[in-house]
Amino acid sequence: MDAGAISRAYADAYADAAFTHVLEPGQLPELKHVVGSNNCVIGFDISERTGRVLVVSCTDNLLKGASGQAVQNFNIMHGLDERTGLDSVAWYL
Repeated sequence: MDAGAISRAYADAYADAAFTHVLEPGQLPELKHVVGSNNCVIGFDISERTGRVLVVSCTDNLLKGASGQAVQNFNIMHGLDERTGLDSVAWYL
């Protein structure tokens, strides 16, 4: 597979995921992209030497972890938009 095919596969898989964002090929996420938010950012790169794909994802385990997930699940269970109360921008460190 080439970078375009991998990128399309990730974009298709997470197209309906409100809090998951896929970066362009060759860009890797950093904690500063997610701290203080309920987001998960995914990036990948292909090693020219080995031909392997390196996938990196970043989440803030306090918000995307137990507390944010609990609010997101509550919203879904009660017919609310899953983003209710969780649409915060990351605290860029």
